[in-house]
Amino acid sequence: MRNKTSNKSTRVSSPTTQSKRTEAKRNKRKVILQAALDLFSSNGVHGTSVEQIAELAEVSKTNLLYYFASKEQLYLDVIQQLLDVWLKPLQGFSPEQDPIEAISSYIEVKLTLSRDNPKESRLFCMEVVQGAPLLFNQLESPLRAIVQAKVEVISGWIEAGKLAPVDPYHLIFSIWATTQHYADFRVQVEAVTGQSLDDPEFFAATLHNIQSIILNGVRPQPS
Repeated sequence: MRNKTSNKSTRVSSPTTQSKRTEAKRNKRKVILQAALDLFSSNGVHGTSVEQIAELAEVSKTNLLYYFASKEQLYLDVIQQLLDVWLKPLQGFSPEQDPIEAISSYIEVKLTLSRDNPKESRLFCMEVVQGAPLLFNQLESPLRAIVQAKVEVISGWIEAGKLAPVDPYHLIFSIWATTQHYADFRVQVEAVTGQSLDDPEFFAATLHNIQSIILNGVRPQPS
């Protein structure tokens, strides 16, 4: 008797199918990251469980852990995503720019980020206030290197007489503190003024005042 053997055809995914699968995985990661951000920014990393994130993202815990090995890894990915957005505008400072225009533009970008990404800002603030236990390495190396490079740019502007002699570090810190205040202390701002950055008129007034306060402090004074 002949042995009947069945021919099994190997199915090879088409480029279109592979592309759809890749896109589906990317979208799933985005949903999980957004759910994690919502919970971490409200409850902190220790007050948030994997189960809560999975429920909000509408995935199983097993499925979530397929994309992210642990809650801590998910938290770091959320923070890293935030750092990428937060630091990108600062990287744009260059010696050939007009310093007043560059600083004015940077203030606007930072205030816009506070308006559009309040949860990210509050989460970052929460992490730093707690001593950045999970983020210290990222803060110590990439952030320090970027800031140091921009301090040198600002120092060059000062030496060229294009800016008043202020400490570049404190200038950067002042911009961060002032613009991020409207996200990190949004409840306080709304309680005092009855307004938020979501109101276009309030946003414009806030931007004008912050720019005026900071830029008037760094404009070169006539001798």
